[in-house]
Order: sequence, then structure tokens, then C-alpha cells
Amino acid sequence: MVASPAPTAGAESDPAAGWEAIIIGAGIAGMYQLHRLRELGMRVRVFEAGSDVGGTWYWNRYPGARFDSESWSYGYSFSEELLQEWEWPEHFAAQPDTLRYLNHVADKFDLRRDIRFDSRVVAAHFDDAANRWTVTLESGEQARAPLLITALGPLSAHTLPNIPGRDSFEGPAFHTARWPREPMSLAGKRVGIIGTGATAIQVIQTIAGEVGHLAVFQRTPNWAAPLHNRPITPEEQKRIKASYREIFERCRQTDTCFIHQADPRSALEVSPEEREAFWEKLYAEPGFGIWVGNFRDVLTDPRANALASEFVARKIRERVRDPKVAEKLIPKNHGFGTRRLPLESGYYEVYNQDNVLLVDINETPIERITPKGIRTSDAEHEFDVLIYATGFDGVTGPYDRIDIRGPGGRRLKDDWAGTPRTFLGMQAEGFPNMLMVLGPHTARGNIPRNIEEIVDWLTGLIRHMRAHGLTRVEPRPEAVAEWTAHVEEAASRLLFSRVNSWQTGVNRNVEGRDVRRTLGYYGGAVAYRRKIEAVAAQGYREFEFR
Repeated sequence: MVASPAPTAGAESDPAAGWEAIIIGAGIAGMYQLHRLRELGMRVRVFEAGSDVGGTWYWNRYPGARFDSESWSYGYSFSEELLQEWEWPEHFAAQPDTLRYLNHVADKFDLRRDIRFDSRVVAAHFDDAANRWTVTLESGEQARAPLLITALGPLSAHTLPNIPGRDSFEGPAFHTARWPREPMSLAGKRVGIIGTGATAIQVIQTIAGEVGHLAVFQRTPNWAAPLHNRPITPEEQKRIKASYREIFERCRQTDTCFIHQADPRSALEVSPEEREAFWEKLYAEPGFGIWVGNFRDVLTDPRANALASEFVARKIRERVRDPKVAEKLIPKNHGFGTRRLPLESGYYEVYNQDNVLLVDINETPIERITPKGIRTSDAEHEFDVLIYATGFDGVTGPYDRIDIRGPGGRRLKDDWAGTPRTFLGMQAEGFPNMLMVLGPHTARGNIPRNIEEIVDWLTGLIRHMRAHGLTRVEPRPEAVAEWTAHVEEAASRLLFSRVNSWQTGVNRNVEGRDVRRTLGYYGGAVAYRRKIEAVAAQGYREFEFR
């Protein structure tokens, strides 16, 4: 049994009390992991930096934030009662509805009583002799437990651009991941936004009709495809609730846990007419079908990818009236789908509006932020509001921002300076009893589906330890080496591994993030599931226990 001292009197208010497990993060992963550990009868404390549950959906409250995976494939699947009582209003739900859903889950399962909010973790150190993790909060308070579970989220460490004068702007300025909680009107205002990734696209298309003037500062354009969102009708609601078993089984069968699966045909083997008709069909359908439900070789064969890229480029040219602006919005340094694909609702048409200006900072670089706005090499742009849609230090960034140390003071940040070393993405080599939910080298796609699978597996591992009187677990070095090599090999088959993005560990705003790294498992969710199930079925031989 993973044992720890019984809680002292007043343990609920004492952060140094003896917990059996500490979870960092109260987003989708942390909430579900708490629920599962409670089922084991464990004493658990969750520390959350925000003021309430929600994680990504708590922090990212910017205009236009919403799902790009189907709502009814996104929510938790563990409770039939929850599935039947909740109704998603749209096929791709907006952030307020998603946050409302997660609050409903927290209320229904009484999760908040084990969560400490406004409690940012700054350090986690392992005491080898005591077999305990000591977690330190920003306030200086500490808590201890034998098990540390990180539910940090792969995109939770937001980054601001390294631009001179960034703090000199006199008006409101904020990152999209820190949008003000109080209502803020942009009506009639002059707004500048830096970035054109997935978040920026959602913001731009949402506010362009409201603001007086919008200037978009673009370094690298991204491919984007239509979302085709709409409300869920009462009839559809009934069908969805009657079909959840089939929906989630479908997600289990696909490589990305979305309802979409790659077409078995090659883009190079069908006729041009058949290929064009298939792409027209995908472009007109909702969701990620055009990305992960495309011909099987679009993301692996440069020739097939070039054909798909030209198809989407034609669509952009059709939708943007000014040919020069259209060409600036078409990526030239990466093929379609080789970066995370944003889904949009009228994004390209925004650039047909008289109040919207696209600034290509490759042609006219930003020189500095000024008290009044942004100065480029050829002009000074004055704004009332500045928005930084400059992304995240993906996957490993949230870990780097916590001082995590294993036995002997071994620093996780140093270990991962080159590339992460994990087994199954759930444990890092040399860090006993630290379990990761959606850490580097796990399969990713439709995130809640991935989360539930990993949390269930980790809960099974903990149950195994408790049943056999084991108090310590860490992966064997040879298992880590084998898994890391397999992860690298799987990624090498995909074109995305040759492109700089957060998915390959590149971020110009973070020192040292200029070399590509493999941060996920890209052999597919089905293959990943087979591997983790085999490890459990064979008695966790790849781990060392005490």
C-alpha cells in the first residue's frame, strides 16, 4: 500500500498535512485523476493556480475561444448519468459553455473540497530517505505526499514575445491566455494583435466586426480550414445521447481519438477528378476531417502533401479579394497539416474588411513596442489595446516552470534540456513516484479521450502498488531508452517532424527552444493503447518497485 501518516487535526486547512497523493492542476486531467483516486479511498490534495476549476478553459477566455473537436466527443465518458443530463448547445462548444460544463462536473462529484485554488506550485523536491515529495507553493507553504501527479496541460505555459519596449505600452495589453475576467468592450477601438496561430485566428474572426480598426502582425501564416459549426437541434441531441457508446468506441478506433480516421487511399493513386471531389467534400464538412480524415499519405508523402496544400491555397485565394493579401496568408515554409491545423469561421473573409490591416513582419519587422503602439521598420501604428496571441512553451514548458528535483537534487529541467526521456510519457527516468498525465511522449489528439485513458492506466498502476504493499515506482533505464527510440522513430515518418512549431519544441520567445524535439507519441492512439495495456497485463515489468 502507498502509505503515509494519517492527516493531523485540521488537515483540510493545513497544506503540510500528510496526503497520499498530490495532484498539480485542476483542469480536465486533474479533476478526473482526483475522482479516480477518491474511488481508491485515497487522501488527495490538488493544487491549482487559478481561482476555480477548468484549466485551459478557465484561463483561455478570449473572444471566440471554442472547441475544434466535436463537443459530444470531448466531454468525460466515465459517467452515464453525466452524459445523459448534460446538453452541449453547439457541435463545437464555446469556452463559456465548456467552463460551465466543467463547473457542473466539479459540483456533481464534489471535487472542490480537495482542491486548493490560487495555489501556484513553484517547486517539487523528492526526499529519497523519506520517500516523499515536498511541494512548495508560491506563498511558501508546503505539502508532502509519496505520490506526485502532474496534470499540467501541454499548453499551459504561455509566452510573451521578446520585443523591446514590451512593457511600455500605456493601454491595456495582455496575452490571450490571460484575458481579463471582467467584461471588456473593444467596440470602436484600435486593436493590434501579434500572432496568427490557432488562438489568434479565433480572436481575429470574432472581434473584426466590432473594433474600429484591427492590425494583424503576422510572422508565419498558418493553414486553416472551415469549422462549419452550428447549434445542436433537439433531434440531434436525442441521437447523440442514444449513441454515446458508439461515439466513444469510434474515438477508440482512430489514431487521434477524434471521430475522423484517415482514408486508406493514396492521394497519388486516385484520379485528379476523384481527388478534387474528395477534398471539396472534406472542406465542406465540419471538424478535423480534412486534417486527420484525409488521404493516408497527405501527412507522410511530400508529393501528396503538395497537392493538398495547393488545393487549400486555391481556397484562400478564392476567399480573399486582394491577391497580394491572399498570398501573404498562404504558408510557404510548411505544407498543409504539418502544423496543428486551426479551424475557422470566416477568418479569411476578415481581410476583405476595410478596417483590417495585415502587417507582414518579415517585410517590415517590429522594432519595438512604444507607449502608443507598435513601431515597425516603415511605420508607427497607434492602438488602444494590444493583444499577444504568441502561444505557449509547449509540453515541457509547464514542467520547466516548476523546480522539480529528484533524488540527489537531480533537476528535471536539466534532464530534459536536450529531449525528454520518459517511459510511456507517464514517468520520467530518475524521478520516482512522479506520474505524468499527458506528459511528453504520450499519444495526443482529442485530449479528454487521451486523458481518460492515461488516468485510468495510472490509477491501475497505483491500485497494483497498494495491493502489493509497494511504496515506490520508477521506470527501468532500458525501458526508457527503448521507448524514447520508438517515439523518435514514429515521429520521423511524419512530415510535421521537419517543421518548426510548438509540437516539435520550437519557440523563438524561449531561450534554448530553437532545436526540434519530439514531444509526443505519433504512432497513433491505437498503438499506444496496445502498448500500455500490454505493460499492465504483463505485471509492469518495465518498472522498478520497492
